[in-house]
Amino acid sequence: MLIPILAVIAGIAVLVWSADKFVDGATGLAKALGVSSFLIGAIVIGFGTSAPEITVSIFAALGNTPELALGNAYGSNITNIALILGVTALICPVPMSRSVVLKDLLYLIFATVASLAVILNQSISRIDGLILIGVFAVILALQIRQGLKEKVVAEEEEKVSTAKSWMWLGIGLVLLVGSSKLLVYGATEIAKSLGVSDLVIGLTVVAVGTSLPELASSIIAARKGDTALALGNVIGSNLFNTLLVVGIPSVICPMKLDSMVLLRDFPVMAFLTLLLFPLGFRLKKSEGRVGRVAGGFLFAVYVGYVAYLVVTATA
Repeated sequence: MLIPILAVIAGIAVLVWSADKFVDGATGLAKALGVSSFLIGAIVIGFGTSAPEITVSIFAALGNTPELALGNAYGSNITNIALILGVTALICPVPMSRSVVLKDLLYLIFATVASLAVILNQSISRIDGLILIGVFAVILALQIRQGLKEKVVAEEEEKVSTAKSWMWLGIGLVLLVGSSKLLVYGATEIAKSLGVSDLVIGLTVVAVGTSLPELASSIIAARKGDTALALGNVIGSNLFNTLLVVGIPSVICPMKLDSMVLLRDFPVMAFLTLLLFPLGFRLKKSEGRVGRVAGGFLFAVYVGYVAYLVVTATA
C-alpha cells in the first residue's frame, strides 16, 4: 500500500508542476509565433494531451480490440467537455468569441456528425476510418490557415524565445503523460486493495486518468487567466478524439459497435457538444461564455453520467 500511496503523491506533485511549465511553454510559443492562444491550444496542446488516447487506440486495434478505442474516444470527449471545461469554468468563466463559435465549434459539430454517419450501421470499416482521417486533415488545414491569418502582435516586453517555449512545451508534455500514468497506477492499486472491482476502476480512475493532461493544463491555464488556451485544448482534443482516435484503429482493424454506443454514449457526447453552441453564441453580443453556472451544470452532467455507468455496470 505504501508504494501506491507514494505514487499518487508523486504523480500529483509532478502533474501540477509539469502542467504549469506546459502552459508557460504554450503561451510563450503563441507569443513567439504571433498566433492566438486558442490556435496553440487547439492544435499543439490538443494533439499533445490526446497522445494517451491515440496510443491506447493504436494498441487496442493491434490487440484486435478496436472497440476499446471507440469507448476511449467518446468517453474522453464527454470528460473533456463535462469535467474539464466544467471545472475550468467553475474556476474562471471561459469566454467564447463569435469567431470560435462560428468556425472552430462548427468544425467540431461537423466532425461529430461525420462520426455519426459512419457508426449508424453499428460498424466502422477501413474506408470509414480513412474518411474520418481525411475529414480531420481538412479541418486541421483550415484551422491552421485561419490561425495564421489572425496574427497576434506581442508587446516588446512579452516576446520570448521560441526555442525555450518549445523546450518547456516538450518537457511539460512528457512529464504530464508520465505523471498521469503514475497517478493512475497508484490510484488503481489503492482501489484494488480496498476491494473495488476492475470494471468500476476502469470507468472512473482510468477514464479520468487518460484525460488528466487536459484537466491539469486547462486548470493551470484558467488560473493564469488564459482561458482561450483551455477552450482550444478542449475543442482540439475532441477533434483529435472524434476523428483520429476512432479513424486510426478502424483502418488497422475494422470494428463492430455495441448498441449502447448509439443509445447511450454518442447521444451524451453529441448533447454536450451541441450545448456549447448556445453557451457561446449571443445574437446581440460579440462574445458568449461558459460561466460558473454552466460550468456547474456540465460538472453535474459528468457526475450523473459516471454514476449511471457505475450503477448499471454493477447492477
